[in-house]
Amino acid sequence: MDDCVFCRIVAEEVPADIVARGSLTRAFRDTNPQAPVHVLVVPVEHVADVTEVGAQHGELLAEMVTTAHQVAAREGVAEGGYRLVLNVGDDAGNTVPHLHLHVLGGRRLTWPPG
Repeated sequence: MDDCVFCRIVAEEVPADIVARGSLTRAFRDTNPQAPVHVLVVPVEHVADVTEVGAQHGELLAEMVTTAHQVAAREGVAEGGYRLVLNVGDDAGNTVPHLHLHVLGGRRLTWPPG
């Protein structure tokens, strides 16, 4: 999608601090971090959000989670704990219509969020 900022980041048309590259995913730092570690894991292929995910996306979802775990380890938050978040829709605060998994850590995270 030409107007999707995450597609443009994946295509390296928009600069981003890329922290991991997989065959199906990219991970980059959030420009508006909500925790000391705040990285987004996105599919290379445009998928608008989790409501479009089906059985055909099994490998993609596995790589997204695996990449998130790798990012947490590299960022030093794997042992202490981290949060993985998928936001769906406006009320959840989803501002970019491209599936993305938030990796949050580096401080004690409260519950409930938001």
